[in-house]
Amino acid sequence: MSYAAIHPDWEKPRRNMVDGYSLEMTAKELDGLREAAPLIRPGTQVAVTFLPGEEMEQRVDAAKLVRELGFEPIVHLSARRLGSKDVLDDYLARITGEAGVKRVFMIAGDPPEPEGPFENSLQIIETGLLEKHGITIGGVGGHPEGHPNVSKEELWVWMEKKIAALRARGITPLVVTQFAFDDDAIVEWVGEMRRRGIDVPVRLGVPGPAGIKRLLGFAKRCGVGASASVMKKYGISLTNLIGSAGPDKLVDSLDQKLNQEEHGRVRLHFYPFGALTASAEWINKYDAKHQ
Repeated sequence: MSYAAIHPDWEKPRRNMVDGYSLEMTAKELDGLREAAPLIRPGTQVAVTFLPGEEMEQRVDAAKLVRELGFEPIVHLSARRLGSKDVLDDYLARITGEAGVKRVFMIAGDPPEPEGPFENSLQIIETGLLEKHGITIGGVGGHPEGHPNVSKEELWVWMEKKIAALRARGITPLVVTQFAFDDDAIVEWVGEMRRRGIDVPVRLGVPGPAGIKRLLGFAKRCGVGASASVMKKYGISLTNLIGSAGPDKLVDSLDQKLNQEEHGRVRLHFYPFGALTASAEWINKYDAKHQ
């Protein structure tokens, strides 16, 4: 497998934990991206989410801006939020034609009932529309702390099915995980992935610096574990929710515990939670300290 297809840095030994990082933004954060752009490395991959309350036009504009600012757009596709196959076809046509998108990331999405024909991301892959529109990288989700509605074993089965379906269509698979606070859970999950023979490159989701209450709110919303013991490791006391916290301890611990022989080549994916500039500043400071 050519890791360079995912990111050029991945063909080289990791210099530090922020080599080849990626970021996430919502379709409404255009001004935030413009503000943060001078702090973000050229060519950085920036994911554009597919959330409720957004218009398709906003998502297309966000992908175009990512490209215009010199970054690489990764566009999310939320299966259960797609009203029809034609909507998916049109969206892929627009993002590839107007923003040069080559990468997508697919999730089932939150709605309990699908808004159209798709219940899961595998069904998106099986339409054949990704290769029709020239998509070359297909991202699928990983869950180091599990999923509230799917068993651990089922998650692995689904991952393997989606990876096989992407490869059958000539699309390079990538796994991007939900953000987590627990370094041990993350490292064990990557280890199990490799022991199962899943050799796909992985982006590990980590929270960007944010207010403590905001971090815990997103954790609850996303089903991420935030027990007192885990948050203490992360540097947060649940009895004192004042102030903000960054991923310093988590990233340092991942740097110490992950090794290429056992875990393969992994990179980080930052969830800024609406604070792109703060995340970019944190990444640059971390990089400067770990030259």
